[in-house]
Amino acid sequence: MAIQTDGFHHVAYRCRDAKETVEFYHNHLGMEFQLAIAEDHVPSTGAYDPYMHIFLEAGNNNVLAFFELPEQPDMDRDRNTPEWVQHIALRVESMEALLSAKESLEAAGIDVLGPTHHGIFKSIYFFDPNGHRLELAADIGTKEQMASLRAVAPDMLEEWSKTKKAPRHAAWLHKKIAEETK
Repeated sequence: MAIQTDGFHHVAYRCRDAKETVEFYHNHLGMEFQLAIAEDHVPSTGAYDPYMHIFLEAGNNNVLAFFELPEQPDMDRDRNTPEWVQHIALRVESMEALLSAKESLEAAGIDVLGPTHHGIFKSIYFFDPNGHRLELAADIGTKEQMASLRAVAPDMLEEWSKTKKAPRHAAWLHKKIAEETK
């Protein structure tokens, strides 16, 4: 029997400084600081490893969490994975909200890339003080476009698993959707 999940309880990442992280996400993304847990021993392993675990409301009952681990080596990113791959993507309600967010972030001195057009959504990218890449995305595709993409997804995955190249049989659909949503 397959397990049925009910969304994310929380998604956790590491941070350099819990207070700085809370302030960044609250001040720039409007996330409310929900709670903190701090212990000297890890509950699941019993290992001594002092930590501060912070939880931020990311909207729609989604929680973004961070761990500050002061006695561990300095944090770093996975050097075998390109910087653009690992990121936290958050939805905004409209293109107007996306452009407003870009303006606000840039006014605060944060470098922002985009908007980037992905066919069914547009997004901007920037980094938090911990070096985590963040994406804000505004959906622009129609229900029909999403249904078309869902319909070709299994075939695309199958072709990818055999060739490890971008599936060409569905390229026309992605191009068509990108043109429709310009």
